[in-house]
Amino acid sequence: MPRQPRLDAPETLHHVMVRGIERTALFRDDRDRTDFVARLAALVETGAWTVYAWALLPNHAHLLVRTGQRPLARSMRSLLTGYAGAFNRRHKRVGHLFQNRYKSIVVEEEPYLVELVRYLHLNPLRAQVVADLRALDRFPWTGHSALLGTVPRPWQDTATILRQFGATRRRAIAAYRTFVAEGIAHGRRPEFQGGGLLRSQGGWAAVAALRRGREAYQGDERILGSSDFVEGYRRAVAADSPTPTRLSLEALITRVCRHVGVPPTALTGGGRTPAPTRARAGIAYLWVDLLGRSGRALAPHLGVHPSAIPKAARRGALAAAEWRRLLRDNKES
Repeated sequence: MPRQPRLDAPETLHHVMVRGIERTALFRDDRDRTDFVARLAALVETGAWTVYAWALLPNHAHLLVRTGQRPLARSMRSLLTGYAGAFNRRHKRVGHLFQNRYKSIVVEEEPYLVELVRYLHLNPLRAQVVADLRALDRFPWTGHSALLGTVPRPWQDTATILRQFGATRRRAIAAYRTFVAEGIAHGRRPEFQGGGLLRSQGGWAAVAALRRGREAYQGDERILGSSDFVEGYRRAVAADSPTPTRLSLEALITRVCRHVGVPPTALTGGGRTPAPTRARAGIAYLWVDLLGRSGRALAPHLGVHPSAIPKAARRGALAAAEWRRLLRDNKES
């Protein structure tokens, strides 16, 4: 059976899970954990996503994030590729660090947001990494301690979660901790573990391929939520999707160059005149940021080194509405 498209759209809540290949330890020491958390925080600071909960275990990690305008795939690629390279250099190893692709599941906020915060943050206790709840309260490698204020993490969105528990910070923290304590007896909850979650290929606009009826979504393991949520999510993403899922790079280049008024051959001429530069930026934004495709594969078509693609995509993002409208208009015509 072919893999289903990975689901994503702006402002989507995701439960993300990554594991070490063949149960390899992802975090051997606190230096590793500090590095991973710093990379997680850096993505928050760029506006890539909002982090509500996270937990680092020896051979896997959980994240509960809400995407911004940057695709989840691009943020995860930045996080995992950068961390794996640093980990291998630090520990003098070679080869893959992560098991296949990460798992991600789209989450309905009500009632699952706070339930997943609790579930994720109890992972170290269930795995016996910490002895009890008091130890978890000060454990620095989950967002639980940040919510309690025992380990400051200014990049983590604690306010959104605490507002669910009380009008004042003090009362909210007390109620949140009681809520977490009550969850210990629940044990491992299969519906929150990803189970047979289907990992799949696809980019930012892959959800435009979802054209089936309501019944088909009720068992979709890529989504945690009610049938109404799944159906509404499908409609919302389909309406926002600016491009067909199978748009080729050649077709994308042709559209952007026609819009800007330059021939595709001008892209590889090496010049820095405004029109080709603008076309490169638009193509890089759409191909890498919007569609979640490979910047390395794009570089030869633009006549630049792969390291220049992220910078071009950032320039293109300044006119994101124009480029998204270009693809939407072409789809509708």
